[in-house]
Amino acid sequence: MNEFPYMDTELSFDERVNDLVSRMSLIEKVSQLVHNASPVERLGIPAYNWWNEALHGVARAGVATVFPQAIALGATFDEELINQVATVISDEGRAKYHEFQRQGDCGLYKGLTFWSPNINIFRDPRWGRGHETFGEDPYLTSRLGVNFVEGLQGTDDKYLKSVATPKHYAVHSGPEKDRHSFDAEVSIKDIRETYLPAFKACVTEGKAEAIMGAYNRVNGEPCCGSHFLLQDILRDEWGFQGHVVSDCGALMDFHAYHHITKNPIESAALALNNGCELNCGDTFEYLMLAHDKGLISEDTIDAAVKRLLKVRFRLGMFDDNEDIPYSSIPYEVVACDKHRELALEVTKKSAVLLKNKNNILPLDKNEIKSIGVIGPNANDRRVLVGNYNGTPIRHVTVLEGIQNAVNDNTRVYYAEGCKLIEPEVSMCQEKDSGFSEAISVAKMSDAVIMCLGLSPIIEGEQGDAANSDASGDKIHLDLPGQQQKLMEEVYKTGKPIILILLNGSAVAINWADDNVDAILEGWYPGGEGGNAIADIIFGDDSPSGKLPITFYRSLDDIPSFDDYSMKNRTYRYFEKEPLYPFGYGLGYTSFEFSNLVLSKDILQMGEDLLINVDVTNTGDLSGYETVQLYVKDLEASVDVPKYELKGFKKVLLKPEETKTIELVLKPRQLALIDNDGECKLEPGSFQIFVGGSQPDGRSIELTKQKVLDATFEVVGNIKTLKY
Repeated sequence: MNEFPYMDTELSFDERVNDLVSRMSLIEKVSQLVHNASPVERLGIPAYNWWNEALHGVARAGVATVFPQAIALGATFDEELINQVATVISDEGRAKYHEFQRQGDCGLYKGLTFWSPNINIFRDPRWGRGHETFGEDPYLTSRLGVNFVEGLQGTDDKYLKSVATPKHYAVHSGPEKDRHSFDAEVSIKDIRETYLPAFKACVTEGKAEAIMGAYNRVNGEPCCGSHFLLQDILRDEWGFQGHVVSDCGALMDFHAYHHITKNPIESAALALNNGCELNCGDTFEYLMLAHDKGLISEDTIDAAVKRLLKVRFRLGMFDDNEDIPYSSIPYEVVACDKHRELALEVTKKSAVLLKNKNNILPLDKNEIKSIGVIGPNANDRRVLVGNYNGTPIRHVTVLEGIQNAVNDNTRVYYAEGCKLIEPEVSMCQEKDSGFSEAISVAKMSDAVIMCLGLSPIIEGEQGDAANSDASGDKIHLDLPGQQQKLMEEVYKTGKPIILILLNGSAVAINWADDNVDAILEGWYPGGEGGNAIADIIFGDDSPSGKLPITFYRSLDDIPSFDDYSMKNRTYRYFEKEPLYPFGYGLGYTSFEFSNLVLSKDILQMGEDLLINVDVTNTGDLSGYETVQLYVKDLEASVDVPKYELKGFKKVLLKPEETKTIELVLKPRQLALIDNDGECKLEPGSFQIFVGGSQPDGRSIELTKQKVLDATFEVVGNIKTLKY
């Protein structure tokens, strides 16, 4: 017989939580509302640190499988694969947690509450943290986000495997230097059309247990204390039953930078009263004073504590390990061969071939006698792992991957060529001191592989990307430092150049597009990313990634960074021609789309539309194609995107093989958001496009591939739908 009801595993979690909280003093309750929760030894509540990270692998807690950065995960356009990734992450997270528990270690980054994924919309290429996201599209972000959440949280009916925490809610994407004081002024239409859909999907479909609020304000309200975001939308409209955690230090911003409150007492009360239960930081230490002043009730504190303790019960922290299905995952799974093989597969499926003049790629390793590997990112471990990362059991750079892949009789030359960013010129080193070696290497080589781009040291979070020009953000889209000049000098040797980009955001490589022979976007490719990139270079695998972001030609083509209107932003609203469009990516084989068939030409209001299309591999090699479905509302009553991604499916085809792909359009996917933020399905004509890219002229020019289209009608009276 258990001493107290909360220890009785036969009772429901709600019954156990209610009993436990009824036995706690007010100060004990308050002690549970901060990320480093104190133990309550008399009741058997252990200390717990809620802060853990799992953006693309278990992070900051030692060795783990390090998958490619989140933006690369977005480039896979593969829901099932992302679910597998998150399942591996939660396997390793569980294994590490239980091992830490056996060692008595319950410190920072040792828990089961992961503050991932980042599902903000990458609306502007200057944002330093954009590479933490799945890209610029609400639908793609929603689908990948839901699968990531489900993979983290597991499938057990009773216990959570771990907790997923989609962030940063909401309307958050820079500028980093202003994030603690910035007010994102945005229309209700843009909020509901662009900034909220991924959060809604993760909450209502993925059943995310937690949400993290953002630092900034939205239309005057700080996100972590916003009645509109946390109460009206998240809880009342979407029915969210989980907990909200503040971004770290965000509650202090209320009084220190936003000047919404006068002091930390008022800030603590504002946040908790509006539905932020967990404070990453120390502002909630003032809740006792807030209670004494009548600014917060004990009932409100009780409700918050119950939400948080229920999470810990659902994670099994008050039960025997024998009763928890995930406690038996052995530590040996951490960075095991199987997991690292999956990471390599993901890297290959995320790489985007942007150019391949005269099919120079893949290189024939049996024919090529010498290769020059040049550039500051060729042998730099930092560009493998991105940010919010764990420690790979092994680092394999692009240089090392190429060395591993070539035949014994192939000579691999290497030159750094230049530093990633402009170095300080000293009496010991001249500005272009590495150019001569790079040029010599190029002249001695049959082909040159140039590894250029960016790095987590210059794009990332404020205070983290130490060498950024703008608190983690970018101030231009050019290759930094002397990289462009180095590339032009190597080009003068006349040797074929394959450019490997290692970066997390768009760069304006207009000159390279005009002049080099091949360009492969490799992102931040993970611990052993060099092996995956080498496999693609030499044709052991075909690149199959598609861009989850738009590569613009110039910052002059888009609005100012602090303008949160979606006008002229992302492929959905962009008015000019991009360098490389969202959804674009080449491969080593070719595909043809045919026989586009709609289930109906006329839909009654509220009916589904079934779409079938045949995809044929018309090339000589097996390969993946990403079937993309875009929808255009031809008769909308308000401004809407020119067209939007509404479906995608990755399919593997052998040479000459044809598969019929079925896609479904739901009524909600045909609805628009009007200027009042209402979701409405209107009668009228719609056009769909199905192919391996967007239907824009630049994509068709680059892919030399047609995009099929068809039209249909929706008939009936205007219908207001639940958002």
